[in-house]
This record gives sequence, structure tokens and C-alpha cells, in this order.
Amino acid sequence: MSDTDTPRRRTRGGGGAARRAERTAVSVETAKYIERNIPNFEVLTEEALQIIEANAETVLAEIGVNFVDNPYALDLWREAGAEIDGERVRIPRGLARELCKTAPSTITQHARNPERSVEIGGKSLVIAPVYGPPFVRDAEGGRRYATMADFNKFVKLGYMSKWLHHSGGTVCEPTDVPVNKRHLDMLYAHMSLSDKPFMGSVTEPSRAQDSVDMCEILFGGLDGRTVMTSLININSPMTFDSIMMGALEVYARANQACIISPFIVGGAMAPVSVAGTLTQVLAEVLAGVAYSQLVRKGAPVIMGAFVTSIDMNSGAPTFGTPEASHITYGAGQLARRLGLPYRSAGSFCGSKLPDAQAAYETANSLNMGLLSGVNFMLHGCGWLEGGLVSSFEKFVMDADQLGTLHHFAKGVSIDENAQAMGALREVGPGGHFLGCEHTQNNFKTAFWRSDLFDYKPFETWADEGERDTVALATARVEKQLNDYQQPHLDPAIDEALRAYVREKKDSMQDSFI
Repeated sequence: MSDTDTPRRRTRGGGGAARRAERTAVSVETAKYIERNIPNFEVLTEEALQIIEANAETVLAEIGVNFVDNPYALDLWREAGAEIDGERVRIPRGLARELCKTAPSTITQHARNPERSVEIGGKSLVIAPVYGPPFVRDAEGGRRYATMADFNKFVKLGYMSKWLHHSGGTVCEPTDVPVNKRHLDMLYAHMSLSDKPFMGSVTEPSRAQDSVDMCEILFGGLDGRTVMTSLININSPMTFDSIMMGALEVYARANQACIISPFIVGGAMAPVSVAGTLTQVLAEVLAGVAYSQLVRKGAPVIMGAFVTSIDMNSGAPTFGTPEASHITYGAGQLARRLGLPYRSAGSFCGSKLPDAQAAYETANSLNMGLLSGVNFMLHGCGWLEGGLVSSFEKFVMDADQLGTLHHFAKGVSIDENAQAMGALREVGPGGHFLGCEHTQNNFKTAFWRSDLFDYKPFETWADEGERDTVALATARVEKQLNDYQQPHLDPAIDEALRAYVREKKDSMQDSFI
């Protein structure tokens, strides 16, 4: 070997070191929300859609829905032309659909970092993490009640996750903080530990108002901007309670978006048939969205559909099933006919551990959401045990796999570079494409690559300890939390938020009810 070869070899080695350094550098890059270039998958014929829509109108007109403990809601419905019988509201055919027409078809949710604001509706897909579990699980501590420290860790992981567009809401329920005060700590965590968009509190109308007030501080006044997207569950079948509707009323008046979402467990909270469940979902959504427009015409709302079936032997909810997919696809078609943004799907599974069952069910659920035209996907990562557990390992496993949705949604390019005619001419019969110019120009972006999975040869994998995916995920959780750097927040705004939280907490006794 000549002396002139040595510097070139060292140069290549230096380049490799630079590339390794680039791969291991701290990054808080967030991909833009998904914009689909693929068609939606539709399972219902035009005839089926018309039958379901007609049946939903019959449910509203003849069976009705209940607005409980809410005289204000009953008065609004009465003025709108509905028939009121006690707390039962029967809505004449066509009235709810007509009221829904004033709801916007797309929503801009502003983040405190304008580069991370999102569009919800049309062909977009915005993904948020798991919501609501009282328990958490990790490899070290196992299953346990969630704490505020756990909550903060999940917010940090969400901020560090490239493919996650939204910080979410109750990523776990911190049981070490009083019920009447924990929403303040959760909101402050989303506002200070992340600069992605987030959700408000819905567990009591006054807590929704706290959410609006804190956003006024964070954003220096709302000026009509939508800065929160919050979850309003319907007590299926066909019951609208005063807690959820009270929160909706607060948000609607403040022009903050609400996900009006039936909570469906087929066979328990809805009929066992797909068509019957879709009829109930549509009736509940029509009534809920229409009510939001009675509170404030033009209030931003999202049509939700949380759908699962039930195991007829144990009574436990099941996930990733064909029937849930049929309902999710069908609800997407109904949402588009209403001209409303659509929320459904997530990293749903019934498994107790982040294992093969969790992976199969989650993959089915995530792909279903992408293909059904979902615009806002709650529970996009971290869901375990039917929603009872937020898992740290599964959070990063799911967040990694969200990248596949981004790449699949791009569709198939057919531009001159994608046609690759130059490569076909250069290589010809019997050659290979590894060294051709087209491959060299495109290899960095040609294929999606997991940041978590192990692609090494067996020998290397064995030498590194034969780690399975859970072990890799545990290491990734630790690395992301170690690499976390808090996004800047104006100190004056931060102190104003802290003062608001202190004042509100001091104004009430602790309550764990």
C-alpha cells in the first residue's frame, strides 16, 4: 500500500465518525403533521351510508338522547325546536344535521412554538399520545399507580419524539396529587416542558375554565385563536352528562376545539352489529356537535369515535379486531359526509405487557387509523392493558413506529427521480444497484428506518447482550430523558403561570374524590 492511500483511508474514517456523531446528537426535531397522499379506505356503499344516516335521524327523533342535570342545555334545545320530555331531548329530523353545518371543516391548533402548530381536518393526521390511564409500567418498577413525576417524564418523552405532533392531555393520571388540583400541575407540565400543542382539562367545568385562563397567560391573550383540543366523551348510549357538557360549554364559548366522542364498547354500550353501532355513533355525534353550535355558532369541533368490541366470555374489551376496523372506516366516511374533522384509532391493545400481542393489535389499530381518514389520533403511543396503563417502553416503541405512518402516507412518487430510468440504464441486465449513481444520490432518504429496532447481524446482536425490543426501548427511554432539554419559556410568563397555579391551589382544600 502506498503512502498516498493512508490519508484517504483516514478521511473515510473521519467521515464515519462524523456521521456517528450526527446520529447520536441530541435532537428535538418534530415532523410536520401527516398530509395524506393516499386514498381513504371505504367499506360502506352509498346505500349503506344512506340507511345509517336515516336510522340515526330516527334515533334522534323517536328515541331521543338525555341531557342530564343541565337545565341550560334543555332550554337551548327547546328554543332550537326540539321536544323536551324531562331530561329526554327528541330532535326533529334534519335539525341536528342543519346545526352541524356551522362547525368548521378544518381547525388550526396553535402551539406556543408556531412551527409546531397543527391543522386538523382535510387530509391531515395529527397524532397525540395515550390519555387517561391511572397506572404506569416500566421495566424497572413494573405496574404501579401513576405519579406526577411519571407524568412529567411522559411529557418530556413526547417532546423528544420526532413523529409525535401533539403533547396530548392526561398522559397518565397522577394519583399523588389531589383530584381537584392535579389538572393545574398537568397543564403547567404541558406548557413548560414542551412547546407542542396540548389538551385542556374536562373533569369539571371550572377546570376547563382554568385551562382557558392559563392559556390566556401562556399566549398573552387568545384573540379568538384555538390553542387547545380537548376530549368530551359521551356516556354511551345516548347520554350527555353535565360534567362533560359543562366543559364543552366553556371551551365552545372560548373558541377552543372539542372532540365530541362516543365511548363505544360493542355489545355493552352499543349493539353487537357494525351497522347498529354506526347508527348510534352518528346519532350521538350529531346531537353533541349540534349542541356545541347552539352554545356558540362556529365553535370548532371534531367528530370522535372511540370503538372497541367486547370479549363475550370475559367481558373485557378487545382491540385490533376486524369489527372495530369496520366501524372506524365507516365512521370516517360518515364524518367526511358531515364535513367534520375525524378523531379515532390509536395504539390500542389489550395486552398486559409490550409483547407480541401488543404489537399485533397496535399495528392493526394504527394502520386502521391512517387508512380510515382519521385527522386527530389520540392514544397514538404508550397505550397498554386496554387503556389502564401508560407504558414507558411501549411509548417509545409506538412513537418510533409512527414514522411508518408518515412514510406510507406520502404515497408513491412518480417524478423523474423516482422513475429511476438512469439507474436502470446504468446497471443493465445482471448488475446490481448498490453502487450506481441513483442509489448514491438517494440512499439516505430512500427507505424508512427504525431508530429503535435492531438490524445488526446475529453475531453483533449476541455480542451486545441479545437484547429484545423491550430492552432496547428501556435504553431509549433512559437516553431520551437524559438528552431532554427544556424548551425556552419567557420567565415572566412562567412566573405568571406558577402564580396562577399557587393561587388556585391555595383557594381550596385538597380532595381525592
